[in-house]
Amino acid sequence: MATILYKLGRFAFRRRGLMALLWVLIFGGVGFAASSAPTPPADTFSMPGTESQKAYDLLEDKFPDASADGATARVVLRVPGGGNITDAGEKAKVNKVVAELRKSPQVASVGDPYAGGGAAVSKDQSTVYVSATYKVVQTKVNDKAHDALDKTLENARKSGLKAEAGGDAVKIEQSVGGSSEAIGIAVSAVVLILTFGSMIAAGMPLLTALVGVGVGISGITAIGSTVGLSSTTTTLAMMIGLAVGIDYALFIVSRYRSEIAEGRERHDAAGRAVGTAGTAVVFAGLTVIIALVGLAVVNIPMLTKMGMAAAGTVAIAVFIAITLVPALLGFAPIKVLARKDRARYKGKPLSEKKQRKAEARALKQQQPNLGARWARFILRHPVAVLLLAVVGLGAVAVPAASMKLGLPSEGTMAPDTTQRKAYDMMSQSFGKGFNGPLMVTIEDKNAKTEAEDVRKRFERTAGVESVGPATLNKAGDTAIVNVVPKAGPAEDATKDLVKSLRGTAKDIKADSGPEILLTGQTAMFIDFSKTLDDALLPYLGTVVGLAFLLLMLVFRSILVPLKAALGFLLSVAAALGAVVAVFQWGWLADIFGVDQPSPIMSTMPIFMIGVVFGLAMDYEVFLVTRMREAFVHGVEPRESVVTGFRYGGRVVTAAAIIMISVFSGFIMEENDLVKMIGFGLAVAVLFDAFIVRMTIVPALFALLGKAAWWLPKWLDWLLPNMDVEGEKLSRRLAAKEQVPPQQRHPQPQYRG
Repeated sequence: MATILYKLGRFAFRRRGLMALLWVLIFGGVGFAASSAPTPPADTFSMPGTESQKAYDLLEDKFPDASADGATARVVLRVPGGGNITDAGEKAKVNKVVAELRKSPQVASVGDPYAGGGAAVSKDQSTVYVSATYKVVQTKVNDKAHDALDKTLENARKSGLKAEAGGDAVKIEQSVGGSSEAIGIAVSAVVLILTFGSMIAAGMPLLTALVGVGVGISGITAIGSTVGLSSTTTTLAMMIGLAVGIDYALFIVSRYRSEIAEGRERHDAAGRAVGTAGTAVVFAGLTVIIALVGLAVVNIPMLTKMGMAAAGTVAIAVFIAITLVPALLGFAPIKVLARKDRARYKGKPLSEKKQRKAEARALKQQQPNLGARWARFILRHPVAVLLLAVVGLGAVAVPAASMKLGLPSEGTMAPDTTQRKAYDMMSQSFGKGFNGPLMVTIEDKNAKTEAEDVRKRFERTAGVESVGPATLNKAGDTAIVNVVPKAGPAEDATKDLVKSLRGTAKDIKADSGPEILLTGQTAMFIDFSKTLDDALLPYLGTVVGLAFLLLMLVFRSILVPLKAALGFLLSVAAALGAVVAVFQWGWLADIFGVDQPSPIMSTMPIFMIGVVFGLAMDYEVFLVTRMREAFVHGVEPRESVVTGFRYGGRVVTAAAIIMISVFSGFIMEENDLVKMIGFGLAVAVLFDAFIVRMTIVPALFALLGKAAWWLPKWLDWLLPNMDVEGEKLSRRLAAKEQVPPQQRHPQPQYRG
């Protein structure tokens, strides 16, 4: 593979105009396809095989009119100071609100707050809520409809009522991107400039990453309506695409500069950079793709599509790194170097003063850098460093054992949002369970009688606040009953109640035979969390297992991929422990702006495993391939660790700082869930890059010595040699040139 990529890198460097034109055409073509593609479909959420999904499917079949899936807005109105909402004057104000809602754009129907029909008055008669159903789904509620709802709330407040609104038809003010992404890119630019000492070199990874993300997102948009990819599918693709795009280009540009420093011709340096670093990029990309495609194991279509879309964006980032990056190097083969190093590579004679400075810099570059000194320190104290790092991460991981999972709701939004205020008003006036009612479907030829029996038995169940009357479909073979729990949607008592009611439903079915299913948003969230919990170990086993085989091909070792996987598990556990401590327990909540402790989002563990695994294996491949390369070229095992850190430590450090900066930007968002994602990914990269890869890994190599690269002879014979470290490539090039690379003059006069 190294030889093939070497030829590709040379070709891209020499035919840089053709390669750049090709990517411009791809970018333009995909962009045109995206602009002319139909509108992406609305977000759909399904969980095949769960009871909640079966109930929703039954409702679509038996209650086609009621299952229109239009957006809803629940307007909560209260008389301040304990007044009576049923008094004539207050009633007139409420009726005016209802009239305004009915005239609002896209509204299909509005319930009558004083005659049932989807609204209710609290027992103390201080509060009323009104449900408005829209003709369109959430993603198609337009600005006029949002503005009309806001205007209605404003008018209600002017009349003297306290008015707030919840539901999916209400506009969400917080934005996940925007300033967070801008901050991340700005910090990335600063880190790249400090790393390379060149604006051109710093700009290449940013430019190629943005091109890759642009092609990926445009491609998702272009085929979105065909394969059912919603607009939110691009979220994960954008985050991962930007991350790996910068990493991969950074690694190849850094290797090109190293090859130039060793005296290579420009086109040869580009070829070698792609042949060696590019091979590592290909395998690092494959590990990320495995982690993302593996989300299909969870069997939740939404996550599967997000994973597939992000995997496609990663594949594009890999192709750009091994084709467009060497082409851009061809346009600026010398300017990509640090300003102080450019003169001696331009083929111009240097003045005596500049020659002395150049020789001094060359001598300084031969001295151990910070990465090499850090590696030597660990090699001198491997046991102490290893114990300190493992015990430290283990201590941080302890809170993860008490992690409680849940899903975002209006109850977890920022306290100053209208959705959160409406949620709190409903809890205070109607009870916590009114924010998460359960829907029960009863299918039987004698549905009316069976529904009444279900109502009576459910009313006697502990934890039930109330059970509504049964609603029958036109055929009379299916009924719906609403159950209001006493506890809130995210409380453990509600989960226990759902389990208890489903047990009662099975007993009823065993007695008389009706098909009874529980659904509703609360039940769906509970089933979703359980589905993720059940899929976590299979997903982890699939991803880690496949990546283990891939890394065994890369490093031709059993212990190296084993320690890579175990180190990843340790860093993820520590990151989840930190998330639990801050967001669930409330530690340092004021520092990170967490408004209130809450359960951890159900998707966080699997989401973090997928994202962090990919980035962790990137760092592993980038760092250890340099060690492997030195080892196969005859360097003593312990010294190969120093070599790996000397050439790879700075690159991994820069890549990790960039990713931490990108993810940390999300911590400044107002929404606690966005904070959680940003915080979790930032600390996971921090732990994995600096503690696992750059501390635990060299300590283990120091203890294992040559045994780290052990591979049984029969397995060595079975595994194909991918030549990731470029050993075959180096021999072939050396034989062709008939001069060993190490004997070349370090400062050749380059040909244009």
